[in-house]
Amino acid sequence: MSEKKSKSPPKRPWGVFIAILLAIAFGTIAGDKIEIFGVRIFSILDFFGILFLNALTLVVVPLVMSSIIVGISRIGGEEGFKRLGIKMFSFYIGTTLLAILIGLFFVNLIGPGFQITNIPSSQDASAITKELKSDSASLMVVLLSIVPSNIIHALSQGNMLGLIFFSGFFGYCISKIEEHNRATLKNFFLGLFQVMIQFTQVIMKFLPIGVFCLVAKVFMTTGLESLASVALFTLTVLLGLIGFMFVGLPLLLKTIGKVKPMRLFKAMSPALITAFSTSSSSATLPVTIDCVEKRAGVSNRICSLVVPLGTSINMSGSALYECVAAMFVAQAYGIDLSYTKQFLIVILALITSMGVAGIPSASLVAVLVILKAIGLPLEGIALFIAVDRILDMCRTTVNVFSDSCCAVLVAKSEGEKNILTTE
Repeated sequence: MSEKKSKSPPKRPWGVFIAILLAIAFGTIAGDKIEIFGVRIFSILDFFGILFLNALTLVVVPLVMSSIIVGISRIGGEEGFKRLGIKMFSFYIGTTLLAILIGLFFVNLIGPGFQITNIPSSQDASAITKELKSDSASLMVVLLSIVPSNIIHALSQGNMLGLIFFSGFFGYCISKIEEHNRATLKNFFLGLFQVMIQFTQVIMKFLPIGVFCLVAKVFMTTGLESLASVALFTLTVLLGLIGFMFVGLPLLLKTIGKVKPMRLFKAMSPALITAFSTSSSSATLPVTIDCVEKRAGVSNRICSLVVPLGTSINMSGSALYECVAAMFVAQAYGIDLSYTKQFLIVILALITSMGVAGIPSASLVAVLVILKAIGLPLEGIALFIAVDRILDMCRTTVNVFSDSCCAVLVAKSEGEKNILTTE
């Protein structure tokens, strides 16, 4: 279940865990040569795995577009939002960017994807490399794609950078038009968003089957060798999250907020425990607000705006995970990403972490968006999907603590005095 949503797949994902264990056992024992009625089992799993990925990809464009438009149109119309809004978004973007760069550092340092030597894919890695080195991968073309000349063409081609820019700007403009027309458009895109949420919910019911096919396919080809790379991937993500939560954020609290980080850890402990156990920032929101306001001493004026909004768009831990996942897939396919492509991954992780808030399995959708934008195979998610649910608990905890840090920093910048004053 995703870390930022109110609606989600079941909170007890035993079906997914069982599917993962069965897939590892089946794939390792069966190998990729076994046949049934003359048809390779590998081909059958490949077919259903791609079918599941296609279903997920199908909803990405309308889901992300409607989510961003609805969110921005709501924010842009709030009274008195400008001053606090600038501060909030500065801290949101700053902390998220810091998290992504920490993740990028660890994934380049450890290189978990390089442990995989045999990729079960229908795509040729050399062709991918050639595509990534073509003129279309130049920084200028990438930047130009942010502002498409034809939005319909951008939508049909899956230009996610152009889609995100257009949706954000469109949502902002909705907040500035007459009330009657604004309500009509907001209701339309809200309805579209809710429909796509239901669409996604239906698809996610088949998650155990999709996970089984994708994971079994990997282990049929690589065997238990995949466990080493998955373990390194998990270690990389955890090191990044730990570095961000226990080094990066405390430094911001101490240097900018002039508060003792350990006091915030102590104040937020109930919310962090709840976040870890539920894997949902939305489910944790009441506890988070209570901790930030009553235990950390942030005023209701700041807390009631910063924390709910942060729960919707400030997904620092998720952004770190998405960056590491995209780099992991590139390493696994033997793709040496240039600094331009790594820069693009950083920007995409920053934008998509905000743009997919409220979407079931948000990080999974965001990784698909990034892989598609970079030109990497979407089936690369099969390489790490087995540990996605476990890491979900960890990045959700980081998301919640990051929200509380932003609330404290905004409150301190507003001159509030009684922040974290008690031991």
